[in-house]
Amino acid sequence: MTTNVSSVPAYAAPAAGAPLERTTVPRRAVGEHDVLIDIKYAGICHSDIHQARDGWGEGIYPMVPGHEIAGVVTEVGAGVTRFAVGDRVGVGCFVDSCRECEYCRQGLEQYCTQGMTGTYNALDRNGEPTYGGYSAQIVVDENYTVRIPDGLSLDEAAPLLCAGITLYSPLRHWNAGPGKKVAVVGLGGLGHMGVKIAHALGAEVTVLSQTLRKKADGLALGADHYYATSDDATFEALAGTFDLIVSTVSAPLPFDKYLGLLKTDGALVNVGAPEEPVALNLFSVIGGRKTLAGSMIGGIRETQEMLDFCAEHGFGAEIELIRADQINEAYERVLASDVRYRFVIDTSTI
Repeated sequence: MTTNVSSVPAYAAPAAGAPLERTTVPRRAVGEHDVLIDIKYAGICHSDIHQARDGWGEGIYPMVPGHEIAGVVTEVGAGVTRFAVGDRVGVGCFVDSCRECEYCRQGLEQYCTQGMTGTYNALDRNGEPTYGGYSAQIVVDENYTVRIPDGLSLDEAAPLLCAGITLYSPLRHWNAGPGKKVAVVGLGGLGHMGVKIAHALGAEVTVLSQTLRKKADGLALGADHYYATSDDATFEALAGTFDLIVSTVSAPLPFDKYLGLLKTDGALVNVGAPEEPVALNLFSVIGGRKTLAGSMIGGIRETQEMLDFCAEHGFGAEIELIRADQINEAYERVLASDVRYRFVIDTSTI
């Protein structure tokens, strides 16, 4: 079928830093290998705010953010084999890649040498802008769509398409599990998923947060320990403790202090992306053969693995469901750390 979806309602930032407003955006016809998805829920990620406000470089406007998409297939192309009408599906941070480079062939499409095609704020292979999940529908190639298991509700599954995989991928890559001591820096939209996943993997989990304000939450989510980083005694007490630290914060950290918390051969992995440069004394990594690293979401196969893992262990994200007309307010609340722990838009309100 090739029904042309000419335009769909959406919320977009008309210019850098401008409030998001209701509009319509075009969606391409359903091609041979495409699925048309009725979006039911879309998570709000901190990266949506960075990009809508031009924090990471020149954006493409009008911009429809949203790369935490959960919905239902309503139409499939003639060549689609993986999905059928009625399937519960998700779309994450990218909707295409070159499919030919060594990383795409390994299922690491997020590291495509030609650059993955972002779900929004990007140009597709035809040079047309992509529009994200703050909208009623989206057309996506079946190879960049994942299945949401029946054990996950769509609203709690939506944030897993970014927040979940962003934490799952480094935790798996650096072998978090039984016998490993893992610290998660920051208990927000990303961090709370890190605690849940690391706990489910069997690691001993510590939250490192600025204050103890969310300690009860952190322990309830699966953390074994909770420390305030505003207290210098924390860095003395925990020196040389961790095999792995995953930082989820979007502000520059005093990396030398955090590297001091690692064991020999430990790794400090950044998934939060500050807009500002950071400072580092290289002796902090030389002593103890430590690693300062980064990680960015996961490939399609790993994203499906993450969804299946979360369903198997019976958890999604902790969410606050909002209407579309609350998006701008939600952005301000995210910046004020006033959400527990992920805003999700009910897209039926767009």
